[in-house]
Amino acid sequence: MSSFSWARWATCALAASILVPALAMSVARTASASGHSLDDCTAFNQDDASETAVTYTITSTCKVPIDCSVSWRVVCAPESKKRRAVHKGSAKFAFPTTDTKSTTANADVCGDDSFAIDSVNWSCQPNKE
Repeated sequence: MSSFSWARWATCALAASILVPALAMSVARTASASGHSLDDCTAFNQDDASETAVTYTITSTCKVPIDCSVSWRVVCAPESKKRRAVHKGSAKFAFPTTDTKSTTANADVCGDDSFAIDSVNWSCQPNKE
């Protein structure tokens, strides 16, 4: 392979490595033809449901179908080296239209041990169908 075609190939590869991720981010953040991002039409809220539970709520006012998820960890006896246990939880929601959906993270699995609910993450993406 000549050095000219190698340089051309390397230049094309560099351009693709820059443009493809930028284009993918642009497409993923577009919620409608008007160019609004999903940040403009989704909201996340958490409320104490009881002494051992937290309710996570996602609200969508998007005009296109979206899929959302929320995940968390329940850590039992977080300060103990012997009894510490981690339980992961998650929920997925499909929003074909404007709606509100909820799930609950519950620490009852910890019994009488202390607990922490942490590592809460949520995200929404345009529905691919």
